[in-house]
Amino acid sequence: MKFHLIGVNHNTAPLDVRELLAVSESRLPQAVGELVKHPGVEEGMVISTCNRVEVIASGAHPSDLRGFLHSYFGVSPDAIHSHIYEFHEREAVRHVFRVASSLDSMVVGEPQILGQVKEAYTVARGLGAVHSALEALLSRAFAVAKKVRSETAIGSSSVSIASVAVQLAERIFGSLEGRTVYLVGAGKMAELAARHMIGHGAKRVIISNRTYERAVDLAESLGGQAVPYDKLYETAGQADIIVTSTGAADPIFRKEHAEALLKGRRNRPVFFIDIAVPRNVAPEVNKLDGVFVYDIDDLQSVASTNSAERKKEAERAEQIIETEVDRFALRMKSLKVVPTILSLQEYCENIRQAEIDRIRGKLGQISPEQEAAIEAMTRGIINKLLHTPITTLKSSAANPEAETIHEMIRRIFNLDAKNLDSKNLDSNQNNGKPKG
Repeated sequence: MKFHLIGVNHNTAPLDVRELLAVSESRLPQAVGELVKHPGVEEGMVISTCNRVEVIASGAHPSDLRGFLHSYFGVSPDAIHSHIYEFHEREAVRHVFRVASSLDSMVVGEPQILGQVKEAYTVARGLGAVHSALEALLSRAFAVAKKVRSETAIGSSSVSIASVAVQLAERIFGSLEGRTVYLVGAGKMAELAARHMIGHGAKRVIISNRTYERAVDLAESLGGQAVPYDKLYETAGQADIIVTSTGAADPIFRKEHAEALLKGRRNRPVFFIDIAVPRNVAPEVNKLDGVFVYDIDDLQSVASTNSAERKKEAERAEQIIETEVDRFALRMKSLKVVPTILSLQEYCENIRQAEIDRIRGKLGQISPEQEAAIEAMTRGIINKLLHTPITTLKSSAANPEAETIHEMIRRIFNLDAKNLDSKNLDSNQNNGKPKG
């Protein structure tokens, strides 16, 4: 398994470091395209969420992936070295399974990460950047995530980012009854946060998005109001809670915007929930009296609720994943012997056909029934002869001596030789024998 993974996440890197490596949805195809052009990378994909940025590749050397990070994002090794983690081969498989199953998430058990991994996979596959090895890995990861979700209660005991946002808002306002929520960006996370707040009493939802049609669609589904993006600053003061989740590279709300907003609200408090990476709300905004800003890292402290129950279910999930890693590793090892098995079958089939062709002229006219009997008999002999070596090849995949057995069978049957045609086979058969 030549899988390699490099990345940063909420456990290893603060938000300001993750911002350096964040890839917006619109830039993802370009990033993947540049990755597979990088020397040594045969297959690759990029996962970029608010909590992680990871590069997964097959066939690459670890230094190739580090080189891609530095060159593509234009960051110096010193800026990110202490925050980066790397996983290779079996450990990379385990990590991908854990990520897809939401065991490596800030909120263990949250369902959004699986959809985000699937979206990253879809982009990479559409570009032809994922095909054989990574195709097998990601397909299995999705199946493992489904198994974890169905065989444990990890999802039912989870706290989503959206529900955490509600808890934080209730800390500020006491109750969300009658409050106005403003969504800046119409993504899935913002929608989930709004639905949770409506469920907890929020009265009104306003939505502004660069693509106005998307804002209108979401507003209709939430019973809210869509506002053109160029009217954002003049309408934001209507909101008690502002949820930001755009892919903007620079902050949308800076200190001067927040000061104007407070003035328009006559100093009534406003609560920003910034779930974007890079951040949509500049850090200095949080220093203003009457403004409360929580970014994606701030949500982690609240997410610790229900931790005991989630820990118990997570342990069960980890056991499932460990078993699935073993199975996947065995399957990948088994695939290595497939070319040898096919070569062995082809080699013996060539001999069988050559012998039938050689003897057919001596038999004279034979009936279709006799022809079928010869076919059945010779195929049966070949199948019986091949049964033991093929079974040995398959069963040895998990054993330390697998490579030795594999190489021995290839040498015994001369499977690395080029195209043994019937003429060569005849000469081999008759070598040392008198003709006629």
